[in-house]
This record gives sequence, C-alpha cells and structure tokens, in this order.
Amino acid sequence: MSTPQLALSSSHLRRRQAVNRLMELLAWAAALTAVAILGIVVFSVARRGWSELNLNLLTKAPIPFSFTNAPQGLANAFAGTIVIVALATAMALPFGILVAIYLNEFAPPSVRNGVGLALDVLAGVPAIVIGIFVYGLLVVNGGGQSGVKAAFALAILMLPFVSRTTIEVLALVPNALREASLGLGIPQWRTTLSIVLPRALGGILTGTVLAVARVAGETAPLLFTSSLVGPQVSWNPTHALQTVPLSIYELSESPDPKDHARAWAAAFVLLLFILCASLTARWLATRSARKIAGR
Repeated sequence: MSTPQLALSSSHLRRRQAVNRLMELLAWAAALTAVAILGIVVFSVARRGWSELNLNLLTKAPIPFSFTNAPQGLANAFAGTIVIVALATAMALPFGILVAIYLNEFAPPSVRNGVGLALDVLAGVPAIVIGIFVYGLLVVNGGGQSGVKAAFALAILMLPFVSRTTIEVLALVPNALREASLGLGIPQWRTTLSIVLPRALGGILTGTVLAVARVAGETAPLLFTSSLVGPQVSWNPTHALQTVPLSIYELSESPDPKDHARAWAAAFVLLLFILCASLTARWLATRSARKIAGR
C-alpha cells in the first residue's frame, strides 16, 4: 500500500475512533440522564410523603371526615391491592403460559403469527379501554363492582406480557434437548412438561414479576370495577375493594395537606414495590439465561 493510501486509511481510522467516542459519550449521557430522572422522582416522592411514612400507613384504616389527630393509614388500600393483584396473577399466569406453550411448541406458523399479532395488539390497548370493556361486560350486567371483576381487568392487561415473555424464553431452550427427548420415544407433551418448562422457569417468573409490576399501579380499570368502597379493611374479593392507586387518586383531590402527604407516602411505597419487582425480575432473568446456557 502506498504512502498516500496509508495516510488516508489512518485518517479514516482516527475519524471512526472519534465518532465512536462521541457516540459512547452520548450513550453515557443518556443513561445518566435516565438514572438522574429516576433519582429525582424517588427523592421528590419520598420528601413529600416523609411525614406519613410509618407503620400507621400500613396498619391503620382511614377515618373519613376526621378533624382529630387520630392516626390514620391506608390499610384497606394495601389489603385490597394484595387481593386483587394476587387474583389477577392467578388468572393470567396459567392462561399466559398455556398460550405461550401452544404457540412455541405446537402451533403451525400461520396460527403462531396470527395469535402473536393479537397479543401485541392486546399489549398496546390502553388500560382505560380494558376498564370500560369489563365494566360493560361484567359490572353493568353482573351485579355491580367487586374485587374479582377488577382482578379480571388487570389479568387482561397481564396476559400479553406473561405470554410474550414465556414465548421468548421457550425459544431460547436448545432444540437439541427436545430432539434428544423425542428420540427416546417420549411424547411431545411430556417433553415440554418435563424438559422444556423446567429450563424456562426462571424466565416465566421474570415475565410474571414484570406483569405484576405493570398492573400494580393501574388506576383506570379500577375506577370502573372496584371504586365504590368504604374505609373498612376487607379481604373479600366478592365485594368492591379499595386499592393503592385509587387511594392516591382520591387523596390527591382532597383539600387536606395530610391527605396529600398520605398520597405521596402511598406512592412512595408503590414505587418501592415496582423497583424491587424490577430488580427481582432482572435477577431472575440473569439466572434463567445462565441455566438455559448450562452455566
């Protein structure tokens, strides 16, 4: 190679290196900006609700129209959230896993593509549309609001996330394991149940945790399905139950500064739950990837 060509190649190399460093700096800046925004949000919510962050928030029920200094909390909201989210998970998890198993292990390509598109569309449907749908389907013609109907609305929101995550994890399981099992004369359903699913269990749990974090803060479906409630603590899902997102919405409209502080405190607890759920999902995803890879 001649000297001018070497000089031109060196110039191109330096320019590519400079562009690469610039892109790395931009990527770092974007990442730090995202982390900074999250930190600002967490700090701001914690600062505004600090005065009400105590055990009373979790153990005491609210006292409507109270003009005393009696301790109050949102125990009814936390109890209702636990019941509704648990029921929603129980509804969405088995159906989501079965849909994913069918699409990845048994369905022909045409069916797989069609159902996959339906899952993508369902994942993009606004939560308020799901709430109106369940309201018209179950609440208007089904005897009023209840925790079960609220859980059904949240389960619809969870279903595509559970299915999509499970499909992706099942696709990572090596085909050699399936072929070896089938080669020994084991039926396909037994292969899926005994070989494929145990390898993908961590990824399935990851999708479930992410789906729970996704719906834990939803308010719109609950307004239509479980909002006509009293201050008492109830664990009965056949009745309308108070929830944390709905309590935050209601307290934020109160003229009392203490109600605002309780709303911020509840928002901080909800934020911590979502943060812990996301970290747990990340840990489960890493563990599942290592297990599938055989490390």
